[in-house]
Amino acid sequence: MTFRDRHDAGIALAHEVATRVNVDDEVIVLALARGGVPVAVEVAEALAAPLDVFVVRKLGVPGHEELAMGAIAAGGVTVLNRRVVDGLAISPSDVEAAVERERAEVDRRVRAYRGDRPPPDVHGRTVVLVDDGLATGSTMRAAIDAVRQQEPARIVVAVPVASPTTVEEFRSLADEIVVVETPPAFYAVGQAYEDFTQTTDDEVRDLLSSHGSDH
Repeated sequence: MTFRDRHDAGIALAHEVATRVNVDDEVIVLALARGGVPVAVEVAEALAAPLDVFVVRKLGVPGHEELAMGAIAAGGVTVLNRRVVDGLAISPSDVEAAVERERAEVDRRVRAYRGDRPPPDVHGRTVVLVDDGLATGSTMRAAIDAVRQQEPARIVVAVPVASPTTVEEFRSLADEIVVVETPPAFYAVGQAYEDFTQTTDDEVRDLLSSHGSDH
């Protein structure tokens, strides 16, 4: 299956999530910014649940930034992929430089998307974490760790497409994982989309203003 775009993927994912999440529970949908937001809009609408944004940034390997060596989430939670860091002999100073650079971008995006709104209270709630797909899963791991510290009742990871091996890894990290497609030959999230144009800050703000948790 190929999704037309993130909204199309969100509609397919929403159908799956609605059969797995009890709408009577106190549910909140958190979209990983930026690409997860258009997907999450459809999920939140299907669940009649509030939508908010969660900012996570990949930590790229120096010189090969597309390769993740970890991720950093809003609230300062950092997750490192030790296999990548140790396997490529990345120095602690290079790791710290990447963390500082991405922490600044996380802070910028939080201000851009939320303004003065405080982060959502997820204590005791069912949190549905949504992204546009999972390849290595570094950013989603950081999101889970950050949200888990706030003691939600459950964490459900929901994505339209994911690597089969990553899905297996996440079964022990989240309380539940919902995926529409797990292609056996999976290299990148974008291969599942006809239109994988990067979501902009303005699009995120527009979607949150019309669908966000304060509406």
